[in-house]
Amino acid sequence: MLVLFETAAGYAIFKILNEKKLQEVDSLWKEFETPEKANKIVKLKHFEKFQDTTEALAASTALVEGKLSKNLKKILKKIVAKDAHEQLAVADAKLGGVIKDKLNLSCIHSPMVTELMRGIRSQIEGLITGLPSREMAAMCLGLAHSLSRYKLKFSPDKVDTMIIQAISLLDDLDKELNNYIMRCREWYGWHFPELGKIITDNLTYCKCVRKVGDRSNFASSDVSDILPEEIEEEVKAAAEISMGTEVSEEDINNIIHLCDQVIEISEYRTQLYDYLKNRMMAIAPNLTVMVGELVGARLIAHAGSLLNLAKHPASTVQLLGAEKALFRALKTKRDTPKFGLIYHASLVGQTNTKNKGKISRMLAAKTALTIRYDALGEDTSAEMGAENRLKVETRLRHLEERGIRRISGTGKALARTDKYQNRSEVKVFDPSGDSTIPAVSKKRKIQEVEEQDTEVAVKAKKFKAEIKEETTVEDGEPVKKKKKKRDKEKQAEEEEVLNEEPPTSPTVENTEKKKKKKKKMKDEDED
Repeated sequence: MLVLFETAAGYAIFKILNEKKLQEVDSLWKEFETPEKANKIVKLKHFEKFQDTTEALAASTALVEGKLSKNLKKILKKIVAKDAHEQLAVADAKLGGVIKDKLNLSCIHSPMVTELMRGIRSQIEGLITGLPSREMAAMCLGLAHSLSRYKLKFSPDKVDTMIIQAISLLDDLDKELNNYIMRCREWYGWHFPELGKIITDNLTYCKCVRKVGDRSNFASSDVSDILPEEIEEEVKAAAEISMGTEVSEEDINNIIHLCDQVIEISEYRTQLYDYLKNRMMAIAPNLTVMVGELVGARLIAHAGSLLNLAKHPASTVQLLGAEKALFRALKTKRDTPKFGLIYHASLVGQTNTKNKGKISRMLAAKTALTIRYDALGEDTSAEMGAENRLKVETRLRHLEERGIRRISGTGKALARTDKYQNRSEVKVFDPSGDSTIPAVSKKRKIQEVEEQDTEVAVKAKKFKAEIKEETTVEDGEPVKKKKKKRDKEKQAEEEEVLNEEPPTSPTVENTEKKKKKKKKMKDEDED
C-alpha cells in the first residue's frame, strides 16, 4: 500500500512496510511515538519538492477545491503507475475519486488512513530526509500567508499604504499653507493693510501681491485676470490713500518669494487631492461613496489599513477619532460621544443637531458593511455604497419630515412609525374617599360665615327702618316731638363742651359755626 502525503514543501509518497499493524486503529499512535518506530512502519519512496511559494499555493488551492494539479498528475503517473496493483491511501475522499477517474488507480480513505496521516505528520522531519526544519517552517509560513490571502480574496494591487501617506501629507500641507498665508498677509499688511480686507481669498491675495509688488504699482498695473473689475477699482482707490508704511525693494522681493511658495504648495495640494480621490475610488469605492474620500482616507489611516478597518464593528467605526473623549467620559461617568471622524461626512453635516447621533449611528453601520465589501470582496463597483447611501438619505428625510409633522399637528402617520410602548391600565386607590372631614379649607369657611353675618345685619337694619317708617305714619306728631327733644339735648351738651374748651384760633370757630349751621339745616328738614 502507498500513501500520498501533502506538505508545504512538496508531495511525499510513502510505502507501508507492515500493513498488519494498521488494522489496530486505536493503538496506531503508539507506532509513531519515535522516528525509529515510524521508519519501521512507513518508508519514503519519493518526494517532489515545490520550486517556490506560488507553485505551493497552486497545489494547495487545487487540493482544497478537490482538483488534481498538473504536478501531482505527473508524479502519480511516474511512480504510482509502476505499482498499479497497490492501493493508494488518500486524505481526501473527493481527491481519491478524481484520481480514480483520471488515472484508474484504486484509492482508500478510511479512519485508519486518517490515523496514519496523523502519525506521519507528527514524525515528518524524521521520515523525510534532506529537508531542514528551518526550510520546512519557512515554507509553511509562506504558504499559510499566501493561502489566507487567496481565501480572503485579498488583492495585492490594493495597496492602502499610499492612501495613508497621502492623507497625512494633505493634512500637513494644510497646516503649512495656513501658516505661510497668515505670515504673508501680516508681512505685506505693514505696507498695504487695506488689501487684506478687500481681497478675502488667500490664493488670489498671493497672486495679486506677486504680480504688483509695491502698492504704488497698482495704479499702472492690470490685474483684471486675477480680480473682477469692481474689486480692482476698489484696490486702486485704496492704494492711493493707503495708511501703510514704505518698504524697500528687498523686502518686497522676499514677500514675492513667499507668495511663490504659497502658490506652488496650493497647486501641489490640488494635485495631491486628485491623486487621493482616484486611489480611494480604486481601493475603496463603496466607502468613498458613503462618507467621501477625505473621511474614508482618514478612517483607513486611523485604523492602520483597510483590512484592519474591516475588522472593526460599526460602533468602533462610529467613534474612531474620539477615543480620548470616550475614555474621559467613561472615567468621569458622563455621556459618551456620539461620533468621531465620521462627523465630517456630508450626511451627518446635513442633519439637525437633534438627529446627528441617530444618523451617525446608522451611517456607521452602513459604512462598516461597505468597508468589508471593499476589503474582502472581488467586485470593484460602487453599487452597494450607492444603495446604502440612498437608505441613509431616506431615513434622514423621514426624521426631518416627522419633526415637521409634529409641529404642524397632523399625527395620523405617526402612529405607524412611533415606537410601541405597552401601557397597561393600572387603577390607583383614591384615599380621599376615606376621610370624613370636608375638603373645603378653614379660610373659605370663615369667609362664608362672615358674608352670612353681614347679610343678616343688612336685613335687620332694613327691617328696623321699615318699622320706624310705619310708626311715624301712624303716630304722626308724637314722634316728631321725641326727635326734637333729643336734638335739643344734643345741642345743649355740645354748647357745654364748647364753653368748657375755649377756641384756640379763628379757623376752629369758623368750623364750629359751620357744623352748627349744618345741624340746624338738618333739623329743619326733618321737621
